[in-house]
Amino acid sequence: MSRYRRNPQISNGMIPLMLFQAVNEYRGLDRKPPVTAALLAANTLIYLRPSFLDHIIPPIDRVFFNAHLILKYKDLKRFFLSAFYHLGESHLAYNMMSLLWKGIQLETSMGSTEFAGMVATLLGLSQGITLLLAKSLLLFDYEKAYYHEYAAGFSGVLFAMKVVLNSQSDSYTNVQGFMVPAKHAAWAELILIQMLVPDVSFLGHLGGILAGIVYLRLKALYRGPSPLTRIVGGLTSILRWPLSSLLRFWRGPQQRVSGRGTTGGSGTTTPGIWRCRACTFDNSGWLTVCEVCGIGRDDVGLSSLESSNSMIPLDEIRHRRIQRFGR
Repeated sequence: MSRYRRNPQISNGMIPLMLFQAVNEYRGLDRKPPVTAALLAANTLIYLRPSFLDHIIPPIDRVFFNAHLILKYKDLKRFFLSAFYHLGESHLAYNMMSLLWKGIQLETSMGSTEFAGMVATLLGLSQGITLLLAKSLLLFDYEKAYYHEYAAGFSGVLFAMKVVLNSQSDSYTNVQGFMVPAKHAAWAELILIQMLVPDVSFLGHLGGILAGIVYLRLKALYRGPSPLTRIVGGLTSILRWPLSSLLRFWRGPQQRVSGRGTTGGSGTTTPGIWRCRACTFDNSGWLTVCEVCGIGRDDVGLSSLESSNSMIPLDEIRHRRIQRFGR
C-alpha cells in the first residue's frame, strides 16, 4: 500500500515483463492456481482500465483508502476497493510478482476454496486494522500524518500472506540483502521498505502484518473451515453446475461407454443392455464386445458352452481382460 502522490503515470514497460513472467511461471506448474490468476488479472485490469470497463471501474480518486472519509461518510467502497488499485507500473509489478510467488505456494498447499476465503479474510482484517490504527493515533496528535493519508495497493494483504506463509518455517530468508529468520521476515521488510521507500504507507503494511497474526490466532482457536471458506465453497458449487453443463453441451455426447455393467443376476436385463453368454456380464448397448471377457455380442461359437451349462474359468476371464485392456 502506497501513499498517493500526484505524479503523472509514465509507462516504463514493466507490465509486459510482469505478464511474461507470470505466464512462464504458470506454464511450469502441474496444477494452475485459479484464484491467484484471478487476483492478478483483476489488479492488472483495474490499473489498465480498458475502455469497455471504464463505466464499471470507478476512478482511483473515488476509492483511495482514507480513514477520515471512510469513517465520516461510511464509505465501504474505499474500504474494500482501494486494495486493488495501484499508483504506477512499478507499484503494480512489484505487488503482483509478490502475489504470484506467495499465491502459488499458499493456494497449492491449502486448496483454492480455502485460499480464496483466506484472502477475503486477510483483506477485511488488514483494512480494518489499518483503519483502527489511523483512528487511534488521533489520541497522540498524529492526525496530519495518518488520519488524512491517501493510500492504495494490495501490499497490506501481501504482508498478511507473508506472515501466514512463513508461520511454520524454521529457515532463514533474504530480505533486501539481510538474512533473517523467516518467521520475522515481514517485520524486517516493514522496517527496511519504510527506510528505502518513505512514500509507502507504514500503517497499511503494519495493518497487514497484524492481520496475518490475528488470522493465525483465529485459525488456531477454530479448527474447522472459516465461515468465508464455506461461503466461497457454496458459491463455487453453485457456479460449477452451469459451467459443467455448458462444457458437456460444448463437447457433445460421449460415445465411449465402459465400466457400467454388472455380472450375474436374473435372466432379465435393462433395455439397451446385453448380457454376455460366456461370463454373464451386462454390457452397454454401445459395445459390440464384452467388457470383461472380450467375447463378441453375437458370437455363435458358444453353443457348446451353453449346451453343457459350463462357464469360462475365472482365470481365463482375467487373462482375456488383461489381453484386452493391456493391464
